[in-house]
Amino acid sequence: QVQLVESGGGLVQSGDSLRLSCAASGRTISNYNMGWFRQAPGKAREFVAAISRSETSTNYADPVKERFTISRDNAKNTVYLQMNSLKPEDTAVYYCAASVRYYVYRLYSEYDYWGQGTQVTVSS
Repeated sequence: QVQLVESGGGLVQSGDSLRLSCAASGRTISNYNMGWFRQAPGKAREFVAAISRSETSTNYADPVKERFTISRDNAKNTVYLQMNSLKPEDTAVYYCAASVRYYVYRLYSEYDYWGQGTQVTVSS
């Protein structure tokens, strides 16, 4: 199975940018569709973005479209989430996830492996 470790979170101001990384070990991520989810205090975990194995397909939640970009480097076994124009409502723990499913999904139940999360806090 694959192990996932997120990094790159932190405290930033509204309008700033951050790049999250998700480093995989154990298996190559080329076997998986990859996704990012987030969970704010008192709220359910929500889909942020996903990318297919071959990078030909990406999918974004409406609140982050045009601001966030998901990418992957299969050679480095790493997935990224570039977050621009951050807003206070983006504050959450961000999780990286891997899915063995054929299609790219938005539902967290369709993902099989998860990282421990990295905190992103955006101050106004």
